[in-house]
Amino acid sequence: MTAHPSTLRALLGALALVVGLGAEAGPLEAQWVRESEQFYLPAGHNWKFRDNYANADRLFNAFDYGHAILYEELYTRPDGPVERLEEKEFDFLTRRLLLNPPRVPLEEGAIEVAYAKLAPEAKMMFHWAHLLHRQAYDVWADERLSPAEKDAAMAEVLAYYRSRPDLAFSTVPKSMEIMDGQYFSLAFRQRYPKFNGLIWAYHWLQVGLYEPLLVGGDVQERKAGVDATVGRFWQMISDAPENMPHLMPMTASVAPEFSRRYPEVAIVFDNLHMMHDVVSDVLVSEKVPRGRKRQELLRQAELFRSDTAYATTREEWLRMAEMMGANNMGGRAVGFTAALPEPTVARGASMADMDHGAHAAQPADHAAMGHATHGADAGTTAPDREKALEFAARLLSDPAVEARIHADPRLHRLRSDHARAAGDPHAGHAQAQRAPGSAGEPSDADELLALAAEVVRDGEVQRRIQQDPVLRRQWEDPGVRRVLLRRP
Repeated sequence: MTAHPSTLRALLGALALVVGLGAEAGPLEAQWVRESEQFYLPAGHNWKFRDNYANADRLFNAFDYGHAILYEELYTRPDGPVERLEEKEFDFLTRRLLLNPPRVPLEEGAIEVAYAKLAPEAKMMFHWAHLLHRQAYDVWADERLSPAEKDAAMAEVLAYYRSRPDLAFSTVPKSMEIMDGQYFSLAFRQRYPKFNGLIWAYHWLQVGLYEPLLVGGDVQERKAGVDATVGRFWQMISDAPENMPHLMPMTASVAPEFSRRYPEVAIVFDNLHMMHDVVSDVLVSEKVPRGRKRQELLRQAELFRSDTAYATTREEWLRMAEMMGANNMGGRAVGFTAALPEPTVARGASMADMDHGAHAAQPADHAAMGHATHGADAGTTAPDREKALEFAARLLSDPAVEARIHADPRLHRLRSDHARAAGDPHAGHAQAQRAPGSAGEPSDADELLALAAEVVRDGEVQRRIQQDPVLRRQWEDPGVRRVLLRRP
């Protein structure tokens, strides 16, 4: 039997994808992709947002292109001129594509070809979360559903989303350290401030459009509210980057009613948008060697799926959104005046600097390898440092953590590096108390804390911490976290 030509093309395409996924250098097991894509939850509300709000819906298709071309450019042209993104692609997006966006969603893999080969797992995580976005719009755009029926449909689409733990972002909020406090953080926004502002404007609209759908009293109010929110987006991207958000929009500030009604969904979207920034930073940062880009992206994907890594409480999540200030994120998505909100912080400021009030800060680069440094002048109290040392000594001597470090090449190399710098980091708390060396040189205690600060970010280590009552109690102490996750 002769295969149909379209079948042959499909088989050849699948073979090309398999070959392409193995094209990047690296261990074979690091290239094995176990995730598979999945489509919408079948439901009567599907495509209602496209039917009722076509102009807004089409913008999302342009956003998909913007994210895809960004990652492709950052990965394939790491030494390319800044103007290529800041001017050429930015102008194409804002002056052409957004004015006449595609009518249907794009296959991003056709745009970000090299990036899709590098980290298909991360690409699929983004795609899966974007489907949740679109189904949530559909639920609230379906005028046939009562508010109670919309609540039930939202619970159903969230459960469907969470049925893929290999792709789903955690519904536990993340602290700002995951986006602004890692060793490669801030690289993208510092090098590409205009494009970074455009991405944040995208994210403002993506979460902001829920608010007029929820607070509008009738269909006319909802349509007018959506039109006004889209209009505010156009106002944001004019005169770039002056009018763009100065901080990454958080859903609780931009769409407070949506966040109150569906906190888990709102948290997923904040985690999604944080990871967009993290991926850009990993691709831009020279601190992540090109040969380790995939490994780092997979590590970040694991952290964003974890319910314990960089975890914070809902109360802290809401407090952080309030403290950062809605005006700095573009403002609430309903009830705004013609004038843009007045920001109170510098554009592209580090949100980690604001986290937990006066104690906030971000980890430093150590020995050009991204290790956190923690000297006696770390801006924390002596009791905090003492408790952190006790936690570090117990953590690094735990058999399960030892096994994890031994099994993970990155962690194993870090342990070896720190051992060479300051003796065996497993010598425990007594050795950690030795006095520092000459000025500017880390003490053994500094090295112990630096190693623990890296190890504690691993998802498997975080699971072990939650299993051990003593480790968990120590880790939940705010002073311990301040020492291990921050610097002044």
